Amino acid sequence: MTNNNHQSSSRVYVLSLLTALSALTFMDRQILAVLLQPIKQEFGFSDLQIGLITGLGFALTFAALGIPLGRLADRQERRSLIAWCRGVGGSVAALGALATGSGGLTASRAGAALGDAGGGAASMSILADLYKPHERSRAMSVFGVGNAMGALLALLLGPLFAEWWGWRVTMVIIGVAIMVLSLVLRLSISEPVRAIPQVISDPQDGGRQQAKSAVALIWKEPVTRFLIVGAACVLIAGISIGAWNVALLARRFDLSLKQAGTISAGAAVLSVSGSLFSGWLTDRLARSDVRWQIRIPVIGTSLAMVLGFGYLLVGSDMFMLSMACMLMYSFFTSWWAPATYAALSLVVPTERRATASAMVLMAGALLGNGVGPIVAGWLSDVLNTVAPGQGLRYAMAIMMCTLLPAVWAFYRALQHYPGAYRKAHAPVAVAA
Repeated sequence: MTNNNHQSSSRVYVLSLLTALSALTFMDRQILAVLLQPIKQEFGFSDLQIGLITGLGFALTFAALGIPLGRLADRQERRSLIAWCRGVGGSVAALGALATGSGGLTASRAGAALGDAGGGAASMSILADLYKPHERSRAMSVFGVGNAMGALLALLLGPLFAEWWGWRVTMVIIGVAIMVLSLVLRLSISEPVRAIPQVISDPQDGGRQQAKSAVALIWKEPVTRFLIVGAACVLIAGISIGAWNVALLARRFDLSLKQAGTISAGAAVLSVSGSLFSGWLTDRLARSDVRWQIRIPVIGTSLAMVLGFGYLLVGSDMFMLSMACMLMYSFFTSWWAPATYAALSLVVPTERRATASAMVLMAGALLGNGVGPIVAGWLSDVLNTVAPGQGLRYAMAIMMCTLLPAVWAFYRALQHYPGAYRKAHAPVAVAA
């Protein structure tokens, strides 16, 4: 009993530390979205330039490093990989305080990308080894809370720090905090034992599959392919809203930066609640029917889409209704993540888990961070010429449309998931 209690407390500590580090990294990733107005005023950027700064540096770096670092996490010690990537990423992000224009700010976003590329997939791989299948969605939901907590910290502390010390010092504080916590992780946790790789021999295969890349094998499977597509589409809408929501609230309802940040912080709290609730609900329902593992993303994304359109399209004179829709959108928009990452760990072989998670994260980086804020900023500038003062709102409504193909992709994944789950958990056939 004592040993079991020790193991339980140890894995809770690892989960807490990984989540805290993820939160700080995401805080750095979101901080420019919170500080858009003072940065825009200092440099005179357009909305398109802001979109390029917040999305391009992150997306290009993640595109280059995401899959290679995911493969490295499948083969090497994950603890050191996470600590180095998060720590170096934090130092690069802190250097953004020295920026004198768009180039320096864009380059600083590469730090957050390095931290996510090397830390995100490897962290989920560790959690998949520490937690049993029927506990995994809850563990992933807690880890996923790191993103929402990071957004919450950015929304609450970002304006406060910027008011006290300016946006440059704010970036340094966050970067240094990431570096310190990375060192704590490296010194205080041990690398967990990996689960035994599940290899089902196929006498007709002749070993050809082993010659294929892990990425090709993951993409070949319909369930993983549709999960990745669904996640990418959700992230386009979610990251676009996250990047521009403070500015949208301030412009549309004539709120101060602090007021807009406080409201968005409330939305982040509900996003945390939605993630935790969906992880618990998925584990509970999937015990009796594995299809609930994917039904939860389908339901959550569908409701988020309806509520998101409600937030953006109701009249500006209906402030309370608009806020209610935004808050409920925040609750349901996080439902997809715990169930999806857990589903990947349940159908993808152990030796490719981190790569599969890295593919989801890279899709989010390229389309969510790379395309979302940039296209939203461009649409805002264009639509403002047609509807002055309303361009950003209509741009966000257009980005919200990506939730429709997300629902479709999750539904297609649901059709393939039971068969993939049975195949992954079938008795291992040992080659003669």
